[in-house]
Amino acid sequence: MTSPLIQAVTNGVEVIDLSQPLYAGMPISPNHPEFRLVYIRRHGDSVRADGGSAANELIVTGGHVGTHVDALAHVSQEGLLHGNVPISDCFQGGKFISHGIDQMHPVVTRGLMLNIAALKGVDILPGGYAITADDLDAECARIGKTPKPGDAVLIRTGWGKLFSGDAKTYIGHDSGVPGVDASAGKWLADKKIVVTGCDTTAYEHIAPGKGHAVLPVHRILLVDAGINIIEHMNLEVANEKNISEFMFVLAPLKIVGGTGSPVRPLAVI
Repeated sequence: MTSPLIQAVTNGVEVIDLSQPLYAGMPISPNHPEFRLVYIRRHGDSVRADGGSAANELIVTGGHVGTHVDALAHVSQEGLLHGNVPISDCFQGGKFISHGIDQMHPVVTRGLMLNIAALKGVDILPGGYAITADDLDAECARIGKTPKPGDAVLIRTGWGKLFSGDAKTYIGHDSGVPGVDASAGKWLADKKIVVTGCDTTAYEHIAPGKGHAVLPVHRILLVDAGINIIEHMNLEVANEKNISEFMFVLAPLKIVGGTGSPVRPLAVI
């Protein structure tokens, strides 16, 4: 008997890429290294007897560069990681033996996009706009859907439009960056979702001129609730298609002891 999932795929689905491209010079949080790609072998450097040749590259990047997901090892509070685990208990032999990105399971679940820019009637939220729990409630009422335990919740601010066109504004040191505030972070934690993401560099609200020094929502989600965070998402195609509910697919790289991983999240409709 064919499963409903296989039947759905057989009948035809649409896959929407929710990631930004990785390239040298792309906008990156000031807390993380730049992305570099160098070809160490080019076609013609070595030609085989049959005329074949190959090219390959060396990639230098951080785990929190481009579209990526944060592991629970990424943030601590008062020396403790999620579950009140002391850092000394899980960082041994020069790496994290627990809470690392290699221990995050792949995710296939119901996804919801809460489009706060659409809620406010704008294409892009203003820099420094703090998305509150009331905003999330209002958006759920607008689309007629609410997060359930185990869901993935994506927050659209419209800021992702700036990723490849205005890197300085996108990073938002002077202008600030829209994102969820502490009340919205607690709202998401209370829903018992498994992962959340946003189309900005730091996921959470960054006030104008404040930079990325203090990130309380990371503590609420990663440390207190054990909810992984995706940053630098591209939610524009989903916005153009007016999609709010979908199957969400996410698979981080199994980087042993890593605090984050590049990802290519997908929405399947």
